[in-house]
Amino acid sequence: MSQDPLQGDVAVINSISAVPSILDVVCRTTGMKFAAVARVTEEKWVACSVLDYLEFGLKPSEELKLETTLCNEVRCVRLPVVIDEVREDPVYRDHHTPKMYGFQSYISMPIFLPGGDFFGTLCALDPRPHRLNTPEVLGMFRLFADLISSHLGALVRIADSEQQAAAERLVSERREQFIGVLGHDLRSL
Repeated sequence: MSQDPLQGDVAVINSISAVPSILDVVCRTTGMKFAAVARVTEEKWVACSVLDYLEFGLKPSEELKLETTLCNEVRCVRLPVVIDEVREDPVYRDHHTPKMYGFQSYISMPIFLPGGDFFGTLCALDPRPHRLNTPEVLGMFRLFADLISSHLGALVRIADSEQQAAAERLVSERREQFIGVLGHDLRSL
């Protein structure tokens, strides 16, 4: 049975040593009590890394129903969603997601792979309102999303290099075997 590719993405995010620090800085800087890196596809929302002071209960590798997340909207429009206070927000005050999860403040920044494909989001939420829609907070989230993207790109390049080196070793071994068989056949003549 093959491994779910999204679980591989969870492992990749967890191999990036900067991610826990990023989530910590996000929470400390914004005052938010929950932050996560999520893998978001057309079918699924999967938590990759989580910092949860709310006891929200979500753990890495766990899923939320995609349609219940604002990260799905981020995936569709490829732009951040920022809500300082749900009850004051004309777009989200009646939205089902804040009601379902009980938050007042929310921010979600898209994370793109180096080629431009959408990977997921860096997001944070809190039941209390927080001032998030500022150049400083948006800049920090954008910088952290870019940092995660850079790490993902580097890991892909490393994996590609390792795969190429393994293929070259295999070719070399087969060449050596061929030369050995050819040498044996020539000596037998």
